[in-house]
Amino acid sequence: MDIIEHDITVVGAGLAGLRAAIAAAEVNKELDIAVVSKVYPVRSHSVCAEGGTNAVLRKEDSYDLHAWDTIIGSDFLADQDVVEFMVKRAPKEIINLEHWGCPWSRDVDGRIAQRPGGGQSFPRVCFAADITGLQEMHTLYAKALSCEGISFYDEWFVTSILVEDNIARGLTVIELKTGELHCIRSKAIIIATGGYARIYEFTTFSHTATGDGIAMAYRAGAPLKDMEFVQFHPTGLVPSGILITESARGEGGYLINAKGERFMRNYAPEKMELAPRDVVARAETKEILEGRGFTGPHGPYIALDLRHLGEDKIKERLPLIRDIAKKLGG
Repeated sequence: MDIIEHDITVVGAGLAGLRAAIAAAEVNKELDIAVVSKVYPVRSHSVCAEGGTNAVLRKEDSYDLHAWDTIIGSDFLADQDVVEFMVKRAPKEIINLEHWGCPWSRDVDGRIAQRPGGGQSFPRVCFAADITGLQEMHTLYAKALSCEGISFYDEWFVTSILVEDNIARGLTVIELKTGELHCIRSKAIIIATGGYARIYEFTTFSHTATGDGIAMAYRAGAPLKDMEFVQFHPTGLVPSGILITESARGEGGYLINAKGERFMRNYAPEKMELAPRDVVARAETKEILEGRGFTGPHGPYIALDLRHLGEDKIKERLPLIRDIAKKLGG
């Protein structure tokens, strides 16, 4: 088994993994950085993030308000120090993506457009139509490719973290194309392998979200935190579960039960369809359990009504989900 050496190895090539690799390269251009991914980077689940990224960009908005919305949305369970860091860092990251070429949707005055999002009291969702994750991924991947110190190992599957003296020293990796086993030795290892929602029968997550990175970290002795917080997106296409972006509701879509009622007024009369996702998901479940769901061959469901938005707005702001619904709905 051959041994490959790098200063830093990032496992995972989604948004988190790519941004971590770029950050390391920015700190020290002499660093030798590896990015190892079981799929080609732009096939990572990050491309499925359709709606957008929250950031304070307008003078009418504030860090405190963004932090408050986030903490309220977490039922006060969020780490407030982390929330503070995130809300203050987010605008810089949006501008970084802008400078690196991300084609944000624009207001009529040329500014980065922002629209309402779930649980937010100000329209602060920055977006690129309804393919934001895809555009952010291509932007970060192009940026990472331009960094001389970053090497990519695409379709290499990490099987374990090698630990010596209670320190992570390297990785065992299978090259999927050949089946060969390799060892990557590294001074630092970053695990950015995403979630594990594919352990559930019905989810909007890609089939790659199997939790193998989390499992190998656990086997290596790393503590795991907040494992119970798995988010289930309230809107998925029937019957596949393919994600239908929250921005469909941010643009003004209605959640409707079989009686034609906008039932969210009974659960979140102020936020309505843009209540936090857990609130919306529970409301939908209750409507179905109490017999107010639509009846279909795949079981009861709730409807997302966009008809009043008009064809032009849907084509401009929500082209992906329009295409998905036409091709894959039913």
